[in-house]
Amino acid sequence: MTTQPKPPDDRLDPSLSAVVGERRQLINLAYRFLGSLADAEDVVQETYSRWYAMSTHQREAIASPGGWLTTVASRICLDLLGSARVRRESYVGEWIPEPVPDHTEWLNGRSADVSADPADRVTLDETINMAFLVVLESTTPAERVAFILHDVFRYPFAEVAEIVGRTPAACRQLASSARRRILASQTGATSTAQRAVVVRDFKEAWEAKDIDALIALLDPDATAIADSGGLVRAHLLPISGGEQIARYAVEVAGMAPDLMLLERTVNGQPGLVGQIAGVTVLVLAVDVADERITHIWAVRNPEKLRSWTVG
Repeated sequence: MTTQPKPPDDRLDPSLSAVVGERRQLINLAYRFLGSLADAEDVVQETYSRWYAMSTHQREAIASPGGWLTTVASRICLDLLGSARVRRESYVGEWIPEPVPDHTEWLNGRSADVSADPADRVTLDETINMAFLVVLESTTPAERVAFILHDVFRYPFAEVAEIVGRTPAACRQLASSARRRILASQTGATSTAQRAVVVRDFKEAWEAKDIDALIALLDPDATAIADSGGLVRAHLLPISGGEQIARYAVEVAGMAPDLMLLERTVNGQPGLVGQIAGVTVLVLAVDVADERITHIWAVRNPEKLRSWTVG
């Protein structure tokens, strides 16, 4: 976990409290931009480094430190999003956004990350569920930044324009384009309680290796995607079809008899966590429509499971 840089003598910096108070906002912003908590932390670290690289006189001349920090962090993210597409062309297998846990579940004696700074936690809401983040991956960097800043964080287009480097009218079009893609991808509303029931039934059927029950819980056109980063064993290509997914799940259960499945909140939605000997080796996010699972995102890459690791 990165730590926030401090000025030589923070007791002499009257703006320190206000600046430090922006950390969680910046983490939340950067995570939604990048889909990676690790990258978000690096962005915030770099943002604070630039703040403290300025002289005291320069910092005091900034009317809105929070606005300055947001602008800098957003621009860093915009640059990273442009290069991320190139980096992911060499990524082994499928790339899935890094999942984040509900820390309240893990702090109640169930698992680790007890030392996590509250300022480093991502606020769990509908704008970080896995389906939402996956659709955002199909947008351009400028569309993504304009949409998140305006629709999620409620920045006026005049301010978005200054950050993105385009006119307010152009930013309005960018956000509109991203919004259309998200709306087009949405299925019928399913309550959290309904999702939890489906996830629990899927867990029990998986543990029982009940292929018929699994097929009944999966939409016939369901898809499953695994992200291993080439670091652990996983299916490198997407699996299409409920029956094919069910058969593969049973195969995995046979290969990993010691796998313990736990019901946990994954990116604000009911999901599953797989552990072997107390170590998290799998985080499963799902999308549900009409009481059936339509999408499964299985994160196996250990580098993306840092915040799920038992201490």
